[in-house]
Amino acid sequence: MHLKPDNLSWPWCILLLCAVAVYFFGLASPYAPTNGDEMVYIHIARLTAASGHWLPLVSDLDNMRNTKPPLLFWQAMASGDWSAQGTLFSLRWPSVAYTLLTTAALGWITLRISGQWRTAALAAIAYLAFFSTYRYGRAYLTSAPETFWLGLPLWYLLFQQSAATPSAGRRLALDDGRSDWTFKAYTACGALMGVGLLYKSFALIAPAAATLACAIWLSQAPREWGGLVRAGFGVSWAALVALGVFALWFAFDPDPAAVWQEFVIGENAGKLQASGSYWQAALAGDNPLWLQALAYPENAGLLLPVALGLCLYGLWSGWRGHWRTWLGKPQGTLLLWLLIWLLVFSIPSQRSARYLIPAMPAFAILLALHWERVARGWFAVTLFIATVALSMLARIAWVMHDMGIADNNNLWATLLLAGLGLSACVAGMFKPDWTRNATLAACLALYACFTAMTAPLSGAQGAYDSQVKARMHGLRIAVPSGFNAQYERFEFLLPGNTLVPYEAQNSNSQASHSDPASKQELDYLLQNHDAVVWLEPDVAKNQVNCLPSCVVLGQRWHVKSRHRAGEVNLSNLWRPQEWLFGKELLIVPAP
Repeated sequence: MHLKPDNLSWPWCILLLCAVAVYFFGLASPYAPTNGDEMVYIHIARLTAASGHWLPLVSDLDNMRNTKPPLLFWQAMASGDWSAQGTLFSLRWPSVAYTLLTTAALGWITLRISGQWRTAALAAIAYLAFFSTYRYGRAYLTSAPETFWLGLPLWYLLFQQSAATPSAGRRLALDDGRSDWTFKAYTACGALMGVGLLYKSFALIAPAAATLACAIWLSQAPREWGGLVRAGFGVSWAALVALGVFALWFAFDPDPAAVWQEFVIGENAGKLQASGSYWQAALAGDNPLWLQALAYPENAGLLLPVALGLCLYGLWSGWRGHWRTWLGKPQGTLLLWLLIWLLVFSIPSQRSARYLIPAMPAFAILLALHWERVARGWFAVTLFIATVALSMLARIAWVMHDMGIADNNNLWATLLLAGLGLSACVAGMFKPDWTRNATLAACLALYACFTAMTAPLSGAQGAYDSQVKARMHGLRIAVPSGFNAQYERFEFLLPGNTLVPYEAQNSNSQASHSDPASKQELDYLLQNHDAVVWLEPDVAKNQVNCLPSCVVLGQRWHVKSRHRAGEVNLSNLWRPQEWLFGKELLIVPAP
């Protein structure tokens, strides 16, 4: 394998460093793209840490205790700073570390396959530019750890396959199917996969083991039934080891029956059940099979058009019979990785693109290897979408400055990043040679621009001042919660208090705050709590309807998560001040 360092120019190095920096930029922000369940996991981790025991897991939420295996929560207990100065950064950085380790692995394998540093950097940047990676590879969720641990056996196999020199035309150490894949190797792979299962679910052993077994067999020369049996037995042993590692949860948990009922039956077996006819739901239900087939492009996010272009190119190549030349080679293993995970997670009645995130590294490598073969038009569509998105973020930042939410530094930082992204879009549109690579720069600029735009809401404008925090200590505070454990975010805003959630389904409806029922609800909360956090959608309103029997101690800006029908439309889309922002008031009863 002959490496070509001249293919990696300084712009690629800078772009790769920028991609890594984007993953740390705004990592502590409550507005970082994430999943609503993040607060559920943080809630369980915090209460388990407070219990002083590693097991059993602790939660105040109904039917949400053993919702994930314990390794995810132990990670938070080890890295999280649960003091009054604790931030989301301490909980999220391990996910970024796992994501960067996976990025390094796929970049290294791409380098071995292609022999080109530029292609390796391209695969790494593309993976970091996927929205699924950015959304689930930074926040306190399970996708980053499971992707790393479950991918290690396949990285080892790809390392073996890519060791062949083009002149030799052979696969080193795999010709007899036994030399490298010994009992110790299968055992080690099983232990590694077991760690991944302890982060997410025992069910992941199905796609992980099936992919490994098929890839090992197809790597053998010749491909005989005896080799298939050996690979099958070896991977079966690895799967048993992995399940044995996962079973440690049952062995050490004081209440294994609850683990079985809540996690195995409720969290996993429930996904196999469909209301009504299975095939009717699979073809025309909420999660149809045809939609699951688009999972990989969906996970690509802004790069969805480019991902679609790659899929169409792959179908065309497969129809022409090129897939036969990929068998037993790295590209064949990557393709198996994608197809088997897609097939396995098309079977349950509950389907989601995020279940396929552990296979996205393979998609990134294939995208990099065939980057120049994807038609330019797909990249142009991405650049157009990025242009619209960046323009809208710049507009929101300008409005936030006019409303007094953002200062001059916030505004100009956002406008600078938006300008860089728009420059990449324009350059890619008008200079064909730059179109493909400009899409990566525009995508990363969009992520950075969004973080810069929300920075004021993540700082002083989105928090209570220190004097208010000092007064709010050891109190019983009613806080709004419109989704699972969303009140957990107030542990970072008002630490050291007892939080009592109340239903806030209509908290963003202006009408609900002016009617008698709303006043009655606020009065009730004030009578039964030391303080109330109240969402006020009308930013022009100078007083709440509980005055003079209450006192507003503090306020902060928040972004509305729910809107009335018709509140957001094409006529006011350019005026986000009318629908995007509201105020959150901290109210106490009058003395």
